[in-house]
Amino acid sequence: MANKHIDELSGIETTGHEWDGLKELNNPLPRWWLWTFYACVIWAVGYWVVYPAWPLVTDYTRGMFGDSDRLRVQREVSELEALRATNGAGLASASLEDIRSNPDYLQFALANGKAAFGDNCAPCHGSGAAGAKGYPNLNDDDWLWGGTLEDIHTTLENGIRWDANDDTRISDMPAFGRDGILESGQIRNVAAYVLSLSGTTTEGADIAEGQTLFADNCAACHGEDATGTKDLGAPNLRDAIWLYGGDLPTVVETITNSRHGVMPAWGGRLDEVTIKSLAVYVHSLGGGQ
Repeated sequence: MANKHIDELSGIETTGHEWDGLKELNNPLPRWWLWTFYACVIWAVGYWVVYPAWPLVTDYTRGMFGDSDRLRVQREVSELEALRATNGAGLASASLEDIRSNPDYLQFALANGKAAFGDNCAPCHGSGAAGAKGYPNLNDDDWLWGGTLEDIHTTLENGIRWDANDDTRISDMPAFGRDGILESGQIRNVAAYVLSLSGTTTEGADIAEGQTLFADNCAACHGEDATGTKDLGAPNLRDAIWLYGGDLPTVVETITNSRHGVMPAWGGRLDEVTIKSLAVYVHSLGGGQ
């Protein structure tokens, strides 16, 4: 007490600490702060007793209630898996048309298909299935291989140009330029003719020659009227819907080097219920036939 020092300006006792002539005032903590701190300490001790809190060597303290978010999630997942198995059992034996006509099956298939699409298909086709360059838009009614439920299911099951599947969809358009089938000028005229079918004009091109070349080289797959052949995966060239782009340089590039896009065969990678659900979901997006 004899060494107690009172600050002259504030009249408050100092702590005795001093730094370069600066002294610390010994102001007590506010009562409300102290009581809040004590309450938090008491609440923490109670939490340690009631809930899982402390890690041990091989386990952790379980708490009085034995509550666990992990166990709760495991129970919920198990319940969902059981529900999915129950609903999926009906889909496994039902035809695609039966699934579409049964409201309960349809509701489950759409929900299951949407989740499976997000996990497996969205990286290429987009989360909204609008596609991108080289990846078809699944919302429209333009289909390379057909847009019926069976067509979509077959495409999902076997993939496109998927070497590991013997029944995969195959369409091998020749690389007319790279393989020396047509010269560059001829390719340009064919491209100009193809673009003219959907209303695009190209200056300096011989459309008549392009039409003749198309009839000789392209009509066998795309059809004489260029509306495509779904059995061969040959696209409709009259609808102004382009998978890789509809400008002259891009069409010339397609004719010159061809395009051989690949889609995985999901049969064997996904169970049949999931593939059926995907087929129903994709069919429901707006372009299903």
